[in-house]
Amino acid sequence: MIGSQGLALASATSFGISDFVGGVASRRVAALRVVLVSTPVSMVMLGGLALIGGGRITTGAIILGMLGGLSQALGIWWFYAAMAAGPISVVSPLAAVVDASVPVCVGRVLGERPGLLASAGIALALGAVVLISWHAGEEGVKRPGLNRRVIWLTVASGVALGLNFVFLDRTPSDAGLWPLLFARAAATVLVVVVAAASRNLRAPTGTPLRLAFLIALLDTAANVTMLFALQLSLLSLASVLISLYPAATVFLAVALLRERVRPRQVAGMVLAAAAVAMITG
Repeated sequence: MIGSQGLALASATSFGISDFVGGVASRRVAALRVVLVSTPVSMVMLGGLALIGGGRITTGAIILGMLGGLSQALGIWWFYAAMAAGPISVVSPLAAVVDASVPVCVGRVLGERPGLLASAGIALALGAVVLISWHAGEEGVKRPGLNRRVIWLTVASGVALGLNFVFLDRTPSDAGLWPLLFARAAATVLVVVVAAASRNLRAPTGTPLRLAFLIALLDTAANVTMLFALQLSLLSLASVLISLYPAATVFLAVALLRERVRPRQVAGMVLAAAAVAMITG
């Protein structure tokens, strides 16, 4: 039977592949139009799985699930806004380390005390996330400058994405997959409202539409394994392993798009492998 660490790594892999597919789709149409399809389709998938799996629908499952969905949706929105307005080389690693640090800090406040080896693995994993997600940008291309708005958007996105881990971790263990359904329902409402306000309320067609369905499948798998990993392990350990998802994205970009991998990203992947061994050991 797969353990909590295996579930966390499976979730990270699914999230990483989903981000890669989303990036490919967003090169053809606006990212919001892709999410406009993938989010409600993922909601339908999670609803079907929740019905099959059963579980109690409680107030805690509804409220915490919705808070998790909203925090995840807002985090992604603010992250894209920060990358659009500021230097990706700063935004990406800063958001990643804040995202990974929030659940670790909350776990400490709640009394979690991982062993010495696991704690060292957490610190190593945080460094790996920064190195893997660090983008230097293209030479000769003028990049947006760093200002107070970009910094606030970046930190806010990291906090929001980190809180998603916390909210789902606190959902009742007997609620089954219902919290994920309420999370996706809240995110769907937010996406539709934002799409309507920005005049992007139309689904993509052709290849982007097919990729959006694939993203929904990957997102569903990622969230299900994430919930189980959080329920079966310490918040600080599971969330850090899941936060290694950029490794899968970078690997696919190098393998399929022939993008050039930088030495710092190679170093980050080596650190990630060492961190996984320390945490799971």
